Amino acid sequence: MRSRESVHGFRPGRLIAGLCALAVAALYAGDVAGEWTVPWFTALPLTAAGLALAGVAGSVHYTVRRRRARSRASSDQ
Repeated sequence: MRSRESVHGFRPGRLIAGLCALAVAALYAGDVAGEWTVPWFTALPLTAAGLALAGVAGSVHYTVRRRRARSRASSDQ
């Protein structure tokens, strides 16, 4: 039987992308509610920066996972 972590592992890139999308949604929700004024072009740089940061986090996570797997494989032999 497979462990739960192997089926649904931690994905830091997806976490960062989701948090960025939630932040953009919260900004515009506050704008709609009249709490503050958000310029219309705010979503583009926030989303782009969030996706870039998510890509970096995903790449780093993949590299770390791959190196750990190699070290485990070499220590098992």
